[in-house]
Formats: sequence, C-alpha cells, structure tokens
Amino acid sequence: MTDRVLVRLAADGGMSWFDGRTRPGAPPAARLARARVVWVLVPSEDVLVTQVRLSARNRSQLLKALPYAVEDQLLDPVEDLHFAASEVENGSVGVAAVAKSTLRGWLEQLEAAAIRADVLLPESLALPLAGSRAAALLDADRAIARLGPWSAFACGTDELPGFLSRAATGDALDVHDARPATAVRVELPATATHSRIDDALAFLARACPTQAPLNLLQGEFAPRHQHARGGRLWRIAALLAGVVVALGLILRGAEVLQLSRDAGRIETAIADTARKALPGVDAATLARSDPEQLLRERVQGLGGGAQTEGLLHLLGAIAPVLGSTTRVQTRGIEYRNGILEIGLRAPDVATLDAMRERFAAAPGIEAQVTAANAIEAGIDGRIRIAQEAP
Repeated sequence: MTDRVLVRLAADGGMSWFDGRTRPGAPPAARLARARVVWVLVPSEDVLVTQVRLSARNRSQLLKALPYAVEDQLLDPVEDLHFAASEVENGSVGVAAVAKSTLRGWLEQLEAAAIRADVLLPESLALPLAGSRAAALLDADRAIARLGPWSAFACGTDELPGFLSRAATGDALDVHDARPATAVRVELPATATHSRIDDALAFLARACPTQAPLNLLQGEFAPRHQHARGGRLWRIAALLAGVVVALGLILRGAEVLQLSRDAGRIETAIADTARKALPGVDAATLARSDPEQLLRERVQGLGGGAQTEGLLHLLGAIAPVLGSTTRVQTRGIEYRNGILEIGLRAPDVATLDAMRERFAAAPGIEAQVTAANAIEAGIDGRIRIAQEAP
C-alpha cells in the first residue's frame, strides 16, 4: 500500500517509520503530504486487547456498554480508560482499552512531529495469523504475541515461554525473530516454527492488512482532520456542485409552490376530519388548536392518563419485582436516555438472572445483565431495563 505511511512508536518513547525500509525518527513533511493515510503502531504493553459478546441496537450503545463488559479484566477505573471497538461479527466484538493519559501522550508526541494519524493500531494486531496458529515477534528484549484475532500480549523475551504455557497455545506457534543471531535462545515448543527476519517494522508493514481490524482513534479521540489531495480538483467539484444546486433550487421552487397549495387542501381535510371525530369541540377551539394535539389528549383521557413511557413507567414495571424479595438488595439506580440501570447485590448469579427474567416478563420491558462481579457477600450485578422497541 504505497499511499500509506506506517509509523511505529517504541515502548521506550522512540519513533521509526517505514518507506520501503525502516528509517529512524519521524517521516519528513513531504512524504506525509503524499500519503493518503497515516497508520501508527503503538506499544502493545499499554493496550488490553480482548473480545466480548454484546447486543446493542447501534454503535453508540455498544461503546457505552463496553466498559461494563470488560470491567472484570481491568486494573484501572473505567473513567480513566479509553475504549475502542471493532465491527460486530457474529455477535462478538473486539475491544481495546488504553489509559487516556497514555493515548494523549502518544498523540502529543505525534503532533510534535507534525504527524496527523488516521489509524492508531496496537502493534500486536499487525502480527499475521496463519489459520488457527498463534504468532510471536521477538524484537530486542521484547516479545509480542498474538494468540488469536482478539487475544494478544507483550512481555520480555525471557518471559515468553511461561506466558505461552499458561495460555495453553500448544505447539501451533509461528515465531518471527528479529534479534541478532547471537541473541540468547528462547525455549519454545519443539514443533513451533522459527524464522529469522531482518527488520521487525518491515515485517509488520508487509503483514499489516489494508483495513485496520480496530482503530484506537474513536469517540473523543476520533481524528478531526481530513487529508485533502488535489485541491484544484476539489474546487472544480465544488463549482460543479454549485451549478447543480442552483438548478435544483429552480426546480424545487416550482415544487414548493405546488406543495403549498396541496398543504392548504390537506389542512382543510384534517380540520374536517377532526370536526367529525370530536363533535363536542366547537369551531373556535378547532381554529386555534392543533387537531393532532386535540386527538392525542382525547385518547390519553380515554386511557386514564397512564404513564406509558419514561422513568415512571419503568419504575412502575419493576417495583413489584423488587418489593417481592428480600434476597436481593438494590445498590443504585441510574436513568439516562430512556435506559434504567439498576445495581443489585444478589447471593448468586442464578438469583441475579432470575431477577432479570422477572423484569423481562413485564409487558413491553427488555432486561439485560450488563455486569456480574463476584464479591465476598455474593454477586454485585447491574441490570439494564428498557422499553421494547415498537
């Protein structure tokens, strides 16, 4: 991919880039200007890579649910971390978590070198996988391993055998060794393949896919710049677009005139229909009121004014369930964007799931367990309550 510049940030703060061969430091401005995209590989030691199963209606909901889905794998508070997700595939999604302070440090280092990254990728996700075989890269005193599409880690080269044995990868391992031939031998499974490479970054550049499996630049860290090549062509395109818009406005004006006439006839028909549907409403009230609002108020009056949506409706649906048991304690309630999150303490997972089923049994209610963490007294869990989509 000749129009892609690949930059690598080292764990010790150094920087190198690839342009047919590995070069130290930052790419020159002229090379960056010719690039269509800039990819930056970041140290795997600072990024947790994992996979979870999540069901979400849209990507915004998915990103909000990620911290709770991987909370049991984190050492730092979720509010100090940035989460990025891959595209959902077969109900599963790849997740990367990194400290916000670390990510800001990388971006500041790149900005100081006049580099505007389009993709930030953990270097472990650039390692190639051959079928179900794991892969490892030995580079100086570091080892980067990728056990599966969303399972990776980094460690010292002398620690690699122990990590691999605990990960139970077996003998299905391809080792790519970028160290000098005189480097200390690493004890690996006898059937693992071992190949020597001259340049770690060149190897990663050749192995990098054309589409990033995941980009750390999401959410608040999404890139706001756009690479604009061929400014003259863009100006011509803008001029042509202006001509098209002008012609469209002329045609639209004629349509608006016709639509305004049609709207007048429709309003008259609506008023006639409302007059027939609401015989008790006088003409003066119809003239100064919105017929749709009058009909809605009449329907709500017939229904007894019951609350059919919002916080009160959700609380009304789950209150009988919460009040019917003493085995579960309510630890907190949070309501946001039509979603009610309830923190519960239950004696075991089965009781927590039983509560979810009882919530979901209420008409028009969806319930989902978003967290279940074992504690000494039982299970601390969170259940998300929402109205079913119509």
